[in-house]
Amino acid sequence: MKKKSRTAATNLSLFLIALPGIIYLLINNYAPMLGIFLAFKNYSLMKGPFKSDWCGFDNFEFLFKTKDAWIMTRNTLLYNTAFIIIGTVAAILVAILMCELGEKKRVKFYQAVMLLPNLLSWVVIGFIAYAFLNADTGFINNTFLRWLGLDPVAWYSTPGAWPIILVIVNLWKNVGYQSIIFMAAISGIDKSLFEAAAIDGASKLRQIRSITLPLLKPTIITLTLMSVGRIFYSDFGLFYQVPQNSGAIFATTQTIDLYSPLTYSTGDIIDTYVYRGLMELNNVGMSAAAGLYQSIVGFVLVLIANQIVRKLDADNALF
Repeated sequence: MKKKSRTAATNLSLFLIALPGIIYLLINNYAPMLGIFLAFKNYSLMKGPFKSDWCGFDNFEFLFKTKDAWIMTRNTLLYNTAFIIIGTVAAILVAILMCELGEKKRVKFYQAVMLLPNLLSWVVIGFIAYAFLNADTGFINNTFLRWLGLDPVAWYSTPGAWPIILVIVNLWKNVGYQSIIFMAAISGIDKSLFEAAAIDGASKLRQIRSITLPLLKPTIITLTLMSVGRIFYSDFGLFYQVPQNSGAIFATTQTIDLYSPLTYSTGDIIDTYVYRGLMELNNVGMSAAAGLYQSIVGFVLVLIANQIVRKLDADNALF
C-alpha cells in the first residue's frame, strides 16, 4: 500500500509539473485545428466562419490550378532541404571541433558566442543583414566589393543572390544551438574507445571517422527525421524580416507562408503564402487550404522517411 501511495504521489507530482506545458500545447497546437473546416468554406466576414457557405474542394482547386502551388512547394522543399543538410553537417563539424579544444573555459566561451545569434530576434537579424547588404551604405558594397574593385550590387533587387544569403543567415543563427545537441552526444561516448584507438596509432581524423560519426548516427537520424517532419514549415522570420519584404526578390524568398502575386517565383514558401493570402488578399479559405495542404504533406513525409529508416535500421526509427 505504501509503495502504491508513493507511486501515485510521484505520478501526481510529475503530472502537475507537466500540466502547464500540456495546457499550452492544447491551446496553441490543438485548439486551432478546429479551424480546418475553413479550407472547405467560401468564408464571408458578414456570415462568420460557421454560417459561411460550403464550397467543397474549390479552394484547393483554385490553389492547384495556378502555378503558385508548385512554386511555393518547390521553394519550401529546396530551402528546408538545404537547411537540414548544410545545418546538420556544420553543426556536427562545430561540435567535433569544440570537443577537441579540451579546455573547458575556452569551450564555454566559444559556446556562448556561437549561441548568441540564436537568442536574437529575426527583426534584429534583419537589420544586421540590412547593414551588410544596403546598396548605398552597406558593409559589403562599401568595403568588401570596393577593395576588390567590383561595382556595388543592389542586393535587395537581385533575386539570384538570396538563396545563398538566406542559407548563410540561417546557418549563422542556428548552427550554435544545433551543435550543442551533438556535443552532448559526443560527451556521452566512452572515452576509453578513443584511448584504445590512440594506442593503436589511429589519428584524430581516423577516430572521428571510425568512432565519433558512427556513434552519432542515432542522434543524426532522430534529428533529421524530426526536421523532415517540419520540412514544409519554413522559418517565417527568416523569409519575411531578412529580405525586408522587398517585392523584387519575392521570387526567391517566398514560401508557403508568405505570398505575393507579383514576385513569387523564387521566394514564395508555404508560410509566406498563407500570411499574404490573409493580410493582402483577405482570402481566408485559400489560406486555410494551403495550410491544410502543408500539414498533410508534412505528415506523409514523416511517415515515408520513418519507413525508409525502419527498413534500413529498425532500431533508429521513431516508431
